[in-house]
Amino acid sequence: MKKKSNRPDQNASDSRRGFIKRAGAASAFMIVPRAVLGGENYIAPSDKLNIAAVGAGGKGRSDIQSVAHENIYAICDMDDGRLADTLQQEFATAFRDKAKTYRDYREMLDNEPEIDAVLISTPDHMHAPIAMHAMNMGKHVYVQKPLCHTVNECRVLASAAEANNVVSQMGNQGHAEEGARVINEWVASGALGTIREVHCWTNRPVWPQGIGRPEGNMPIPDSVGWDLWLGAAPYRPYVEKAYHPFNWRGWLDFGTGVVGDMGAHIIDHPYWALDLGLPTKITASSSRFGRELETFPIASKIHFDFPASNGRPPVKMTWYDGGLLPERPEGLENGRQMGDNDGGVLIVGDKNTLMHGVYGRNPQLIPESVHASTSAPARTLARSPGIYQEWIDAIKDRSKRTTSGFDYSGR
Repeated sequence: MKKKSNRPDQNASDSRRGFIKRAGAASAFMIVPRAVLGGENYIAPSDKLNIAAVGAGGKGRSDIQSVAHENIYAICDMDDGRLADTLQQEFATAFRDKAKTYRDYREMLDNEPEIDAVLISTPDHMHAPIAMHAMNMGKHVYVQKPLCHTVNECRVLASAAEANNVVSQMGNQGHAEEGARVINEWVASGALGTIREVHCWTNRPVWPQGIGRPEGNMPIPDSVGWDLWLGAAPYRPYVEKAYHPFNWRGWLDFGTGVVGDMGAHIIDHPYWALDLGLPTKITASSSRFGRELETFPIASKIHFDFPASNGRPPVKMTWYDGGLLPERPEGLENGRQMGDNDGGVLIVGDKNTLMHGVYGRNPQLIPESVHASTSAPARTLARSPGIYQEWIDAIKDRSKRTTSGFDYSGR
């Protein structure tokens, strides 16, 4: 679906008034393309980026809202209703009547050369195909977490971002928050002592898992481009609300389960603070899968063994989901919540334990008496303007870097 742009007709009124204005300006100074001034893909800091979005519902909607101070140039979604709902939001007032709309991201990218950057907020299985298409056309990309559907796709995207010299960012917003930096600073301060053990957990899934494929073959609504939604995945019949929207997270063909959906918001902080790198061993146990190998299990417990590195000993990280939890640590006061409502992390040292919630929020030594009597760590890390603004700033000023670019998030 492509909506005719409501931008002013460049061949009508602008052909007279605009030409006169430009001619007058040209007599005072010569206007040259921005690429000549700053190199290929140069964008002046004062310019607004032409941003396209693939995925307009759910998290895609909030992604668009978060960059709406730039120029939302085009929006693509295979569900006409979700796209229309986004355009009716108050934040869409500035671009509602001029943003070009598409169902197929390939048509959008091929037909709109003025696009500078692309937001990608689709089911996980389509992150890599869309991002590769965009980067190979020289577009900067922001991809919602998890970065990809498979580990290999992550590595391919990281290489492609470097090869195409584009600015990349993965949308794990907690990585840019204050708590993420404080966690790093607590670990670096030595207040925890030697760290060998980390526990991470979440209250997910809050979508169906441990089930088999639904039976039936429902009519596809005219408002839904089902083939476009399936994209690179094997064909299966449309079943209303079984996959689209939201519930795709639990299906092996489309999502990455609980670890993929929430790991970037939970595992990220100890991973970054301890510079863990790649594990040498992974062991897992889980509830039974469904009657077919179609969805992730209802609950799982996963151990990641990371080798010694940079003077620290080996670290064992344990992940819990589906209602499973680590043991309450000694020193955590009776009645005090472990983590927060959505999950949390325990970084266990031989001196102290640091506890924080999802997104790295509210990091504190436990018990509270120890936290209160211990000096706060020195502020050694630069603070972030936010996960979206990092990306925008780095596009406009290539001396700046994103902190969750694919060189980090694709590892």
